Formats: sequence, C-alpha cells, structure tokens
Amino acid sequence: MDLSIFVPFDLLPWQWLAWIGLGICVGMVKAGFNGMTVPMVPVMALIFGAREAIGINLPVYCFGDILGVIYYHRHAEWKYILKLLPWTLAGFAAAILAERIVPVQGFKYLIGGCIIAGLVVMLWTDIRGRDKPPPSGWWFSAIFGTVGGFAAAIGNIAGPILSVFLLSMRLPKNNFIGTTIWYFLIINYLRLPIQIFLWKNITLQTFLFDLTLFPVVFVAMILGVFLVKKIPERLYRKIIMILTLVSTILLFT
Repeated sequence: MDLSIFVPFDLLPWQWLAWIGLGICVGMVKAGFNGMTVPMVPVMALIFGAREAIGINLPVYCFGDILGVIYYHRHAEWKYILKLLPWTLAGFAAAILAERIVPVQGFKYLIGGCIIAGLVVMLWTDIRGRDKPPPSGWWFSAIFGTVGGFAAAIGNIAGPILSVFLLSMRLPKNNFIGTTIWYFLIINYLRLPIQIFLWKNITLQTFLFDLTLFPVVFVAMILGVFLVKKIPERLYRKIIMILTLVSTILLFT
C-alpha cells in the first residue's frame, strides 16, 4: 500500500511534532479546555500557509466536535446557541466579503480587542456580584456572535470569544462545555462547504492527511475529560479565563 497518499507534505521532524501538538490541543479543547488551539494557529500557518492551514485543520476540529458531542451532548444550553447563531452567520458573510480586502493581521487585532473588552465586561459582572443578572441585551449576543463567526472563518480562533460570552452567562462547568461543543459542531460543519467549494482548501489528499491525527485527538480527548472531572467549578472558571487571556495576547504577536 502506498502510504504517501496519507502524507502529501514533506514535513520536517519539528513540523511533525507541531502537527501532533495540534491533535493534542484539539482533543483537550473538545474536552473543555477552551483556547488551547489558538497558539497552534500561527504554527500551522507557518508550516502549510495561512490560508491553506485553515482548510487542513478544519476536519480535525470537526472530528473533535463529534467526540465532544458524544460525551457532553446532554449539557448544552440551547438558548445561548440560538442567540449567537444568526450573528455568527453574519460574521461568516462578512469574512467572505472582506477576506481579500483587509489584512488578516488587522482582523486579529479587531478580534483580540473584542475579547479583551468582553473579559472586562465579564470581570465587571463578577465584581457586581453573582446575584446580579448577566448581560442580556441583544447587542451582547450580536457582538460576540458576529466576531465569533468572523474569527472562525478567517483562522479557527473563535474559541476565546465564545468562552468570554459563556463565562459572562455564569454557566456551570458541564453546561459551559456542552454549549461550546454543540456551537462549534454547528459552525464548523457549516464552514466545510466554504472551505471545500469556495476557498478550495480541503481536498481528498488533505483529508487523508487529517486522518493521521484522529487517533491523537481521541486519546487527548479522553485525557482531557478525566482532568476536567477532577477540577472544581471555581478553579475551572479561573483556568478558562487564564487560557482565554493568554490566547488573546498571542493574537497580537
């Protein structure tokens, strides 16, 4: 059997390690550690090219989404997903229209700024006290949904945006993870036709290459679920906040 069809790229050893690292990060994210894949985005862009990496990585994310939904499917808060989805689709459309006009780095600054602003809002609501209601205005969902769709379309970096939104809603740990998983399963599978037919970033060869990472994602997911179970609610919230902040800072580099 000619195994070269599964590896259409001539990768160096460090690039193989980075590829495996992506699989570990995806598995951990789908287990509940949002934001861990953001540092891998520029690395994958360096290896495969900024535009090409989005299409190469997406099926790996989609596989992780399936694993996550299998485990956390009962914990989703659908009212938040339904609030975000129309605005997310608007963000998709904006990304398609602006993709050839605005530099990607400019998008990253915009996205990073929105995440920082969201963190400030979230911390403000925490300081006000847990007895105060979380942000409920339509504008809050509109901002995070649109920017999230934009970020997902241009670079697989929507995780921190959704984290801030859901942390602001003060969801319990499992509900936070279940809502995140279902949201990304929907938007990632909606993105597949765009990558396949419009941007032509996914081919049979790239998909076969993605299959080499599926076992890594599976094992990392199992490990991640085990770790999430051991983490208390309040500590988990702090971990997600730290991961979100770190991943946002990395957007500016």
